[in-house]
Amino acid sequence: MDYGDENPETNVIGVDLSPIQPAFVPPNVEFHIDDIDEQWTYSQPFDYIHSRMMNFSIQDWPEYLRKIFDNLTPGGYVELQEVGVFAMSDDDTLNEDHDLAKCFKLLDEASIKHGRAYHAINKFKEIMIQAGFVDVVESRFMWPTNAWPKDKKHKELGIWNNENMSIALESLTMAAFTRAHGWTREEVTLFLAGVRKDMHNPNIHAYWPMYAPRPIISV
Repeated sequence: MDYGDENPETNVIGVDLSPIQPAFVPPNVEFHIDDIDEQWTYSQPFDYIHSRMMNFSIQDWPEYLRKIFDNLTPGGYVELQEVGVFAMSDDDTLNEDHDLAKCFKLLDEASIKHGRAYHAINKFKEIMIQAGFVDVVESRFMWPTNAWPKDKKHKELGIWNNENMSIALESLTMAAFTRAHGWTREEVTLFLAGVRKDMHNPNIHAYWPMYAPRPIISV
């Protein structure tokens, strides 16, 4: 919707698996309820495709990127925005005994059981090139777990990320843990309390790596 507002001369299509979109949208924006793992049937190619936070959702990344390539105009752009599932710290203040580390290890295991395995973000550039993309530019960022960084920019990012992840944790893990690991809802809720405690702890200098490759396709 923001893209449609900022670019009124364009026609924008948003695709989602669930009907969660608002009823009032810009006149140049429309939403389609669709499964992008199925065959794409768009009537014309796109100038730009944006794919964000699709890890754990895509069955076959090489096939998905091939579909994107085949549905772009010559010289068109695609931008991926993906986050590394495993939080890390450069000073070892986060270790494997923390619930925060255990949480995303369990989520990774669940994704494998459900046939939508997490894909390492540092592999996307290679897969894009194999699909036919050229001039791939990689941008890497860090999303701190809270306001632990000293510099203003990352401190603010940490505040926003902490709020976002605190809200999103249950939706990320409830179905995965109950279905793949056989946990009860109560067990998941209790475990997530420990995960949030680690996320709020400023003495744990953890962050998620964020990755955004942007290629232009060959003519």
